[in-house]
Amino acid sequence: MATRPEQQTANDIKVDPKSLYLEEVFTDRRVGTIRRLTPVTKDGTRDQARAVLYVGETQVLTPAGALPIGFEIGAASLEEAAEKFGALAKEAIERTVRELQELRRQAASSIVVPQGPLPPMGGGGKIQMP
Repeated sequence: MATRPEQQTANDIKVDPKSLYLEEVFTDRRVGTIRRLTPVTKDGTRDQARAVLYVGETQVLTPAGALPIGFEIGAASLEEAAEKFGALAKEAIERTVRELQELRRQAASSIVVPQGPLPPMGGGGKIQMP
């Protein structure tokens, strides 16, 4: 598991040999990519105790530029991952849009609006006028 950057020092950065994966990228060069992560042991042989993972990636164009969207694909084969890609990408995009709208709403509600001038304060001396 990754540690938080604020908890790491330069001496602590190391790869966990028990969590290695061989990464392969498949693309249609149009919609997105599917990454197949095959678990391997520290000597590079296939680790049969862990499942192969599939991760989909696509991007959405926004006024600020391309926004990458990543999502896990529960699949037993590359063919199954490719079949599920479209529906899962759509869900991930919709979820991202909802999150962006919520962030925008939070940012808009945090704007501080001045309420006018402050009431006059008493002078700094000890004599007070009634």
